[in-house]
Amino acid sequence: MISALDVPLDLSQPPTITQQSPKDYIVDPRENIVIQCEAKGKPPPSFSWTRNGTHFDIDKDAQVTMKPNSGTLVVNIMNGVKAEAYEGVYQCTARNERGAAISNNIVIRPSRSPLWTKEKLEPNHVREGDSLVLNCRPPVGLPPPIIFWMDNAFQRLPQSERVSQGLNGDLYFSNVQPEDTREDYICYARFNHTQTIQQKQPISVKVFSMDSLNDTIAANLSDTDIYAKPVTERPPVLLTPTGSTSNKVELRGNVLLLECIAAGLPTPVIRWIKEGGELPANRTFFENFKKTLKIIDVSEADSGNYKCIARNILGSTHHVISVTVKASPYWITAPRNLVLSPGEDGTLICRANGNPKPSISWLTNGVPIAIAPEDPSRKVDGDTIIFSAVQERSSAVYQCNASNEYGYLLANAFVNVLAEPPRILTPANKLYQVIADSPALIDCAYFGSPKPEIEWFKGVKRSILRGNEYVFHDNGTLEIPVAQKDSTGTYTCVARNKLGKTQNEVQLEVKDPTMIIKQPEYKVIQRSAQASFECVIKHDPTLLPTVIWLKDNNELPDDERFLVGKDNLTIMNVTDKDDGTYTCIVNTTLDSVSASAVLTVVARPNPPLDLELTGQLERSIELSWVPGEENNSPITNFVIEYEDGLHEPGVWHYQTEVPGSQTTVQLKLSPYVNYSFRVIAVNEIGRSQPSEPSEQYLTKSANPDENPSNVQGIGSEPDNLVITWESLKGFQSNGPGLQYKVSWRQKDVDDEWTSVVVANVSKYIVSGTPTFVPYEIKVQALNDLGYAPEPSEVIGHSGEDLPMVAPGNVQVHVINSTLAKVHWDPVPLKSVRGHLQGYKVYYWKVQSLSRRSKRHVEKKILTFRGNKTFGMLPGLEPYSSYKLNVRVVNGKGEGPASPDKMFKTPEGVPSSPSFLKITNPTLDSLTLEWGSPTHPNGVLTSYILKFQPINNTHELGPLVEIRIPANESSLILKNLNYSTRYKFYFNAQTSVGSGSQITEEAVTIMDEAMASRQVDIATQGWFIGLMCAVALLILILLIVCFIRRNKGGKYPVKEKEDAHADPEIQPMKEDDGTFGEYSDAEDHKPLKKGSRTPSDRTVKKEDSDDSLVDYGEGVNGQFNEDGSFIGQYSGKKEKEPAEGNESSEAPSPVNAMNSFV
Repeated sequence: MISALDVPLDLSQPPTITQQSPKDYIVDPRENIVIQCEAKGKPPPSFSWTRNGTHFDIDKDAQVTMKPNSGTLVVNIMNGVKAEAYEGVYQCTARNERGAAISNNIVIRPSRSPLWTKEKLEPNHVREGDSLVLNCRPPVGLPPPIIFWMDNAFQRLPQSERVSQGLNGDLYFSNVQPEDTREDYICYARFNHTQTIQQKQPISVKVFSMDSLNDTIAANLSDTDIYAKPVTERPPVLLTPTGSTSNKVELRGNVLLLECIAAGLPTPVIRWIKEGGELPANRTFFENFKKTLKIIDVSEADSGNYKCIARNILGSTHHVISVTVKASPYWITAPRNLVLSPGEDGTLICRANGNPKPSISWLTNGVPIAIAPEDPSRKVDGDTIIFSAVQERSSAVYQCNASNEYGYLLANAFVNVLAEPPRILTPANKLYQVIADSPALIDCAYFGSPKPEIEWFKGVKRSILRGNEYVFHDNGTLEIPVAQKDSTGTYTCVARNKLGKTQNEVQLEVKDPTMIIKQPEYKVIQRSAQASFECVIKHDPTLLPTVIWLKDNNELPDDERFLVGKDNLTIMNVTDKDDGTYTCIVNTTLDSVSASAVLTVVARPNPPLDLELTGQLERSIELSWVPGEENNSPITNFVIEYEDGLHEPGVWHYQTEVPGSQTTVQLKLSPYVNYSFRVIAVNEIGRSQPSEPSEQYLTKSANPDENPSNVQGIGSEPDNLVITWESLKGFQSNGPGLQYKVSWRQKDVDDEWTSVVVANVSKYIVSGTPTFVPYEIKVQALNDLGYAPEPSEVIGHSGEDLPMVAPGNVQVHVINSTLAKVHWDPVPLKSVRGHLQGYKVYYWKVQSLSRRSKRHVEKKILTFRGNKTFGMLPGLEPYSSYKLNVRVVNGKGEGPASPDKMFKTPEGVPSSPSFLKITNPTLDSLTLEWGSPTHPNGVLTSYILKFQPINNTHELGPLVEIRIPANESSLILKNLNYSTRYKFYFNAQTSVGSGSQITEEAVTIMDEAMASRQVDIATQGWFIGLMCAVALLILILLIVCFIRRNKGGKYPVKEKEDAHADPEIQPMKEDDGTFGEYSDAEDHKPLKKGSRTPSDRTVKKEDSDDSLVDYGEGVNGQFNEDGSFIGQYSGKKEKEPAEGNESSEAPSPVNAMNSFV
């Protein structure tokens, strides 16, 4: 037995209805009527019709035709025939030699859209607060029309909780208001089937307010005691439905609509509940301002009592609607076609349910089974027909009819008796392609009678498929729930029954899944910037993917700013409209994957709107505003600015700021200001444009609240006092006529205040004052309304004059060869005639005692702040003669100079010799020439020469020392070793000690025989090659040493020289050990040409009691607030390199001071 299988059309089979018109068929009366009936069968079926239960002879009606090879009827009503003439119940029968199938009963009715009946509508006069119902009562149409209310301008009338349209089309007013007065309440009925709209006559409504009604009564009646009662509030009363209960029947699967509309003042609010249960979730909706309860797809479980409750502040009312859900018949098991082989058994089952329960009746070939020809192979048992040992003549079409009072169901099912060997309907070698890890469904559509058995095999070895990893469907399909790569291969389907066997091979390919390995990511982009989303994919190489980008599940905008690349999407110059969700979809023929990301476009906020000023007071006002769009970045704060249109029009000033959650602020105001305000919104991106200015608000005038600030009194001339202040700003004036009262009197003298009122200026000059005396000063603001509070007093002074007296008793104490200390007596304060600023010491070098030659005199100045009476003179040159004088300084200038004071500096150590040259090398001698020190710093007593040999391994030999008279400038050294390098150390001496040294190296020449032999060797080829190799090796070693030295390592020569440092090189000091002396720093020669070693430059602080506080301000000096010298002394102390391998600067008088700590 085969159930519900399609029989191939090349085999005999009874008819099957494939298409028919709906049971309730409403047709447009202006168009031809087409009643469909299509069927299939073998041989092809013939068609016939009944109309209202009797045969419909199509050939006798010229207006009716049947389509060729079809049962569909076409009724031509274009020739003036009315559609109403063809109303009725039609049924189609399709018949061939194996049976007959019938259609449903098709009820044909033409649609109707009748006009409204003429009626005279009286105007509705209603009192304010009363309820009102405007009846629509549309004409009965087919199907029922859609109702809506409009005015003469074809604009829908606004509806609300107070005014709404009921399910019956009437317009309900819970309470009327004066604004409901109008003459064009028009009800429209739209008939969709005919696309026509019918209009009711306009309805007029006039609402009388209580005030106008009382005025009318008073004007027309003399009895003033008769008045309309004022509008009173009323509890709810239901307008529809009426009464306390009602009933509602609805059919299963339909939409249940329940309605409650109430009158009352205030307007009642409607609430719905189901007694004894809950309203069904996901199927319950509230419409028409909760006046309508809508439950979709109702079932018997939705039966029950539904209560609507109308409530306002004065009370409530309710109505209970008892809902019963009935059901037209619906299938539980519909009969299905049977294909049986001769001698087989089978059953047809027809089971349906409904409320009430439907009755089941059977027909065969369209005839009730009770009067149909008998068939010994069938037996009817209620909703089942049992077939036993069928024969070919048992083929027929059976109809099952399930009906109750609400409708019917009709189903055709044939019994087709065939004897057919198996056949496979799936094409041979069909290729199936699936994605790994997804189900694979491989078809094996078959037919045969009796029903064939199906087996599946895989691969060339034809191994049969069994087990839980496969699912075998009744229609022959093989399912592999989770296909893997090794599932790829050839699959064979074998179908067999007692009449034969057949097979079919198909191919399965399992592909790698498509993946997005780099998904687009969430982006927050500023407006006008660029956004880019990535979508990098990986796919099976045999599949060709296509990438589609969507924005908010729609196609990308047609905009050249959107650039789609191979694996990305770029949006140029982003705008607010680009905000949204972007999805990358990758499609192949087998699978599809997608990934989404959100683009949030942020920008500075839009300006605030609707600025409003409220709560205006004399000194405060409230400002409120409406925030503009945040542009996806929350507003953090608002900045409030103001403009003073009276004093500074066009200039905006900062007033205050508030958090972004605040939209009102209380602002403090000043008198006599014409305020305008604006607000600026701020978020993380930046500040918005300013809002439009608020309205202007002019505050009243008042006395000034404050006086000028920064009042000062400073004389510009010896006989005046200049009083200055910072003027009040315009909004600080508090009123018109701003002026200042300037008052002064001499301090510590019993004088009265002298006052003068001046205009709005910031300076006043008092003339004829004594020189530099203190004054008490005050400046008070006033305007046309009065004075500001009493101002505070400040102390000023009249003008200064130059000091009259020079400091006396100037004494100089020479500390060492470069430093001296100067003392003086202070001048009387009265003689200063101004603010004492300090003392200036002028000093200059007269001559050097060692050279007896004068040069240009350059005076140096040191300033000592405050009332100091001593100071240090640094940077002096040793063995020189100096002069100095001292002057007092005030704000006006310098006073007279003290008499010049002479002093001398002692000798110091000399600088290094100016040069050292080594010439005329022989086998055993060298000639040395030198220049005297640039700065002898005293009388030279001698020169010291030290030298020592250096061997081939750069080791130093014994040190030899020679003392040379000071008047010599050259020396020939004899008895030296031939072909030997020597290193020389040379310095000068005074009676104080040795100066810094200069170094040089030189080599004696080789003996002639040895030189000759060397020449001979040097001409040999092998020697030249050897020397080249040695040179290359040395070059490599030098490069390595250079790299190591740059990294901080020591090279061998440096280590050797450090190990043989000159033991006799000592720090050169003054006798008192206070300062290092000076050496020449003019020549810096390379090591081969002679290098100079530095002096020790150390200072022993214990030999001097003087602090740096005692040093004054000079060309290179500075002082702190108490006058201390903080100038050029860096406090560096340097070590002397061993044996002079590193050149250094020689000290100068100034450089010597750099060693101060």
